[in-house]
Amino acid sequence: MLRVGIAFTVLVGAGTGVASAADTTTTDTTASFGLLGPVGLAAVLLGVVGMALGVVRARRKAQAEQEAAVVAEAAEVTENAESPSRPALTPYRRPSA
Repeated sequence: MLRVGIAFTVLVGAGTGVASAADTTTTDTTASFGLLGPVGLAAVLLGVVGMALGVVRARRKAQAEQEAAVVAEAAEVTENAESPSRPALTPYRRPSA
């Protein structure tokens, strides 16, 4: 985690610099992103990675819950099959008047 923090700090720090005080006029129509470029890219990257990890976590959680339900159902079926005191089918009697 420390390495990620250091890499993020270096990435953000690479885009900063001292602005030139010289009065220059350029005819270049391309816009400079300055600090917003690297910060925006880092934010998008972190967001995409976070969403991917969230999807993986949710799928693993759902799979674990499904496996637990299957094991519980199998244990219940085994428990019911081993109890001889309870018949498999219970006859229904109509009340006599």
